[in-house]
Amino acid sequence: MKIPVGVSNRHVHLKRETLESLFGQGFELTKRNDLTQPGQFAANETVTIKTDKGSFDKVRILGPLRSYDQIEISKTDAYKLGLNPPVRNSGDLVNSERITIVGPLNSVKVEGCIIPNRHIHISKSDAKLKGYENNQRLSVKIPGEKSGIIDNVYIKILDVAFFEMHLDTDDANAHLVKQGDEVDIYESI
Repeated sequence: MKIPVGVSNRHVHLKRETLESLFGQGFELTKRNDLTQPGQFAANETVTIKTDKGSFDKVRILGPLRSYDQIEISKTDAYKLGLNPPVRNSGDLVNSERITIVGPLNSVKVEGCIIPNRHIHISKSDAKLKGYENNQRLSVKIPGEKSGIIDNVYIKILDVAFFEMHLDTDDANAHLVKQGDEVDIYESI
């Protein structure tokens, strides 16, 4: 079964309180462009993420706002920042790394820096048709010059979703995969 790939660079998800601390009371994100997942968007606004060892400027904020702060980076990013964040599913932030987010008005140190698990977005109705369960792990076969099998790709069931696998830049670069390429669901683990 073929599935398109979404490649995810470093980015942040913010809660209202953090957004207002960084940008000002009553501030609202402005949409730069829609993402493939329904209701999700890349904001025009960016922040700096930093530690004592390094930083990245112009890190995109993704919307809409959430009930928690989450900073998603790759392992390569973690080396530059001097961090060792856990590989986690979105929202699983207990004992994740602390990092400073810098906005135009303020900086905030938050827990919530992770390396995101590889995952497949799928709607409830499609998951039922395909017999998938939330957090079920699959293997995916990647064709091409640097082909391979990626294991531990988690199913992420949402009420409404675009059927798509998300990889971070390290996984995508290792297999020469780019946004929109198609891969094959290989087997259940």
